Formats: sequence, C-alpha cells, structure tokens
Amino acid sequence: MATDRVEREIIINAPQDRVWAVLTEPDHVARWFGDSAEVDLRPGGKMIFGWKEHGNHHARVERVEPPGFFSYRWARPTGTEPASGNSTLVEFTLIPEGSATRLRVVETGFASLDGSEEDRGTAVKQNTEGWISELGELQEYAERSPA
Repeated sequence: MATDRVEREIIINAPQDRVWAVLTEPDHVARWFGDSAEVDLRPGGKMIFGWKEHGNHHARVERVEPPGFFSYRWARPTGTEPASGNSTLVEFTLIPEGSATRLRVVETGFASLDGSEEDRGTAVKQNTEGWISELGELQEYAERSPA
C-alpha cells in the first residue's frame, strides 16, 4: 500500500513574517509555486494554483493561524474543486529559529484518493518529488525577496 503522507522540512534564512508572506500572498506564491496564484486567505477561502504545462489546481483554505500555521485541501485533477476522493490536505508549520524559519510541510490523504493503488502510489511519488522542487524554489525566493 502506498504511504498516506509526504513530509518535508527545510530551514529558510529569512524571518518568519517574510516566509509567511511568501507562502500566503498570491503575488509571492506565483513566483515559486506555479505560474499564477489566487488566494482568499480565510477558512473556506478558494485558491487556484496555475501551471502553464499542468493547468489550474483548485484548493480550499482549511486553517489560517498567522504567522505559524496554514493549511489547505487541494484537488488532484486539474480544474476541479476539492472533494472527498480527489484531494489531499497540505499543512505548513513555520517555526522561528533565530533569524531563520523552519518550514515543515505535511501532505496527507493519499490513501483516500479515488483510483487504483497504482494511481495513489503515483500521486505520492509525484508530490514527494514536487515538494522537493517547490520548497527549493520557495527557499530561494524567500531568502532573496524583500517580502
């Protein structure tokens, strides 16, 4: 059976408030996570992440606790709203460490995705690789951004 979670943790040489802005403000998000972003930063708020080569992924904000915690549920298929069987939960925890910030990302819910065991395994693999890449871009952007 495929794992049900992806976890990544990085240290970003930027203060917590800057990392929070880079993580939650659409103008910043579009610079490290896809090509465009819409963010209604409140529980139940809608989000859209756009990639030229992958289309738009829709999400719904679950929790917002500035500047230390943020979560959303996003739909795996492009162009669809998150719902039971098609989405995973992404949680970001930001912890200040001196002048830096520890960012932890946990994505869960792969085991409850519709489709075959192979499909779920592919989703875990793709998102594991995706978070490595995307968090690298977030780190680079946050460390050079005047957010």
